[in-house]
Amino acid sequence: MAKKAAGREYVWLQCSETGDLNYRISVNTRGGIPEGLQGGLKKYCPRVRRHTLHKIKRK
Repeated sequence: MAKKAAGREYVWLQCSETGDLNYRISVNTRGGIPEGLQGGLKKYCPRVRRHTLHKIKRK
């Protein structure tokens, strides 16, 4: 049997311009959230049809 991924958590990425929750990703929470994700990611937003900054939002 495979082990479950301990120390991982699902978070949403929220568009900074429209406020839409477009992406759901799994992050490693052991040792804190990585620095690359704290500032946000440039992802595609279908509402404005271009890449915008998406920040982490926990539900």
